[in-house]
Amino acid sequence: MTGTTESPLRIAYSPCPNDTFVFDAWAHGRVPGAPALDVTFADIDITNGVAERAASSTALASDLDLDVLKVSYAVLPYVLDEYALLPCGGALGRGCGPLVLTREPGVDLKGRTVAVPSEKSTAYLLFRLWAADTLGGDGVGEIVVLPFDQIMPAVRDGRVDAGLVIHEARFTYQNYGLHRLADMGEHWESTTGLPIPLGAIIAKRSLGPAVLEQLAAAARASVRMAWDDPEASRAYVLEHAQEMDPAVADQHIGLYVNEFTADLGEDGYAAVRGLLTRAAAEGLVPALAPGALAFP
Repeated sequence: MTGTTESPLRIAYSPCPNDTFVFDAWAHGRVPGAPALDVTFADIDITNGVAERAASSTALASDLDLDVLKVSYAVLPYVLDEYALLPCGGALGRGCGPLVLTREPGVDLKGRTVAVPSEKSTAYLLFRLWAADTLGGDGVGEIVVLPFDQIMPAVRDGRVDAGLVIHEARFTYQNYGLHRLADMGEHWESTTGLPIPLGAIIAKRSLGPAVLEQLAAAARASVRMAWDDPEASRAYVLEHAQEMDPAVADQHIGLYVNEFTADLGEDGYAAVRGLLTRAAAEGLVPALAPGALAFP
């Protein structure tokens, strides 16, 4: 499908409250003139893999032919030939970074085992940049990849020495008796002065510039409608919030949906470029091609 929106566009985003809040109006046909959506819910590690495989022409038979995806900013260097970064709809902010948690306070992580949700996540890039700045050349020991909802139990039970957590774990880690060793967002903000880039909305370049502009306008309108009438999205948010306490869902939305969701702006683009440039300098991702973030 190129340059047309006659058929519903296939989109995948997470069931997390910030995504369902942002896309509720659009997904339910309340954004005037917006293309219809066929929504698939998928955790971000799944959509990261779909985008990477599509960009490298190694898509699996089980992959959906998705037009629009919510992905980690960390995968952009691998997929921007195939996908364009939309200037809205994603997650950046301040005071919302991933945390490193331990069972005991003040643990020295040098040589220790750390569980992470993915090695292709923005959280992991922020963690590695923090480790390079604070732990020196020795760094951490073994990295273990676990689903994000298994990380806190693994730290609590002593199966790993520390865990890198995201999402609502910022609000619930005390329930596991854990301690915050470091805040990756605080480190990023203090060293760069920029907001924290977390999740991006990307769309296939083959849709064409006119449709990409239409998608950006629809995403921007959808989030503004959610702000104007928060109760309209509440049922959708709580339906998919995986038994999350409604108060935690509200905190989640308040933290991750902000002015950068409506428009990346200069600071948002600077944050994305800064993260990926620093990560490339550490050998964590390929270098961005000039103009790769340009839209459309």
